[in-house]
Amino acid sequence: MDDLLTRLHADLRTGLPAEALITDPDVTASYASDMASFCAAGTPAVVVLPRTVEQVQHVMRTATALRVPVVPQGARTGLSGAANASDGCIVLSLVKMDRILEISPVDRIAVVEPGVVNAVLSRAVDAHGLSYPPDPSSWEMCTIGGNIGTASGGLCCVKYGVTAEYVLGLDVVLADGRLLSTGRRTAKGVAGYDLTRLFVGSEGSLGVIVGATLALRPRPPRQLVLAAEFPSSAAACEAVCAIMERGHTPSLLELMDGTTIRAVNQLANMGLPTTTEALLLCAFDTPDPAADLAAVGELCVAAGATQVVPAEDAAESELLLQARRLSLTALETVKTATMIDDVCVPRTKLAAMLDGTAAIATKYGLTIGVCAHAGDGNTHPVVCFDHEDEDESRRARESFDEIMALGLELGGTITGEHGVGVLKKEWLARELGPVGLEMQRGIKRTFDPLGILNPGKVF
Repeated sequence: MDDLLTRLHADLRTGLPAEALITDPDVTASYASDMASFCAAGTPAVVVLPRTVEQVQHVMRTATALRVPVVPQGARTGLSGAANASDGCIVLSLVKMDRILEISPVDRIAVVEPGVVNAVLSRAVDAHGLSYPPDPSSWEMCTIGGNIGTASGGLCCVKYGVTAEYVLGLDVVLADGRLLSTGRRTAKGVAGYDLTRLFVGSEGSLGVIVGATLALRPRPPRQLVLAAEFPSSAAACEAVCAIMERGHTPSLLELMDGTTIRAVNQLANMGLPTTTEALLLCAFDTPDPAADLAAVGELCVAAGATQVVPAEDAAESELLLQARRLSLTALETVKTATMIDDVCVPRTKLAAMLDGTAAIATKYGLTIGVCAHAGDGNTHPVVCFDHEDEDESRRARESFDEIMALGLELGGTITGEHGVGVLKKEWLARELGPVGLEMQRGIKRTFDPLGILNPGKVF
């Protein structure tokens, strides 16, 4: 093993500048994991921070020659363990490849390297009157490469869709070091199999993304927000269904349950009524958002809302959204650790999902708060527990599994935007079934016959 490590370091140095290679064990250990709980992480042999495609190719050729596993990483803000190191691996951190190579207002595309931070890209295209809609909650830290690898979502998905819908083409370094270009720069294109979509959400298991061509949209008008308070989650979910059934197209439709509301009140003294068991936030960026909010307000009242507060301007809208943005931070203060689930169900089953989660919390004697991208049925149950309490940690893990089982029973999926990683491997097999699992493993073998790319993840 020592001989292999020595050779690995030596071979990597032949094609990398000294500053791109980290071998100090105290430093490499800091790259071992992302932000997920209950996900094992190994000890990396080395961390590489390339700045060019050629350097990534050199890493992959070296890894193939020596049969050393490679774990691609972005900002490590993920919540499934997909970026966790395996023992003896090369951690390939793409954060230094952070250039925006092109913004074209005519073609409405951006060409970027994988280490570009989501918020940096959003601000850059905004200067051209354009928008890159995908906005994960970690958008100030997460990278475009990581967003693509995990097929990230965000608050605006209900109207604008998820990351996959904005990836037109990719440059990918394969396991053996070859460079593959997929997709297109054009508005249309159906030549061959859609390999671009295959890499979106593959969590670094098929190749290393080194460049992306992204679709942009015209910058929308400033949105206005409405907040509606409900006496139950079921009533709020009834309002969600009514809003969608009537054909409204909100730019945001978010829900917080009573547990989350109380945590936010405790953290930031937001002044939300203690009797509120669900808060629904709805936004429009249409030419006449006030009229849209008024129509939605009526639907909320009909569903049982106790109070409806529409914002009059952008500043008030931002204040109303503050509670939602504080949700995860507030729930993290309830106990010493959290497990953030990511179950997506049909909108018609949203009430059953929230009520079922509340029953699971009672069954296991745990605090479980739910915030949700209600417009697309994507729930984030947050299990709060004391990580030093062995029994409570066990109950937290068991409740997490029951929540995923509930999601599947309701016709949903185990992950809407966080990915599979280490955390949900067992559940992926249940969702796909044996034939689906066989086909996906076959794709993995085609792209990575030696099994060196992010081993132990997804399957």
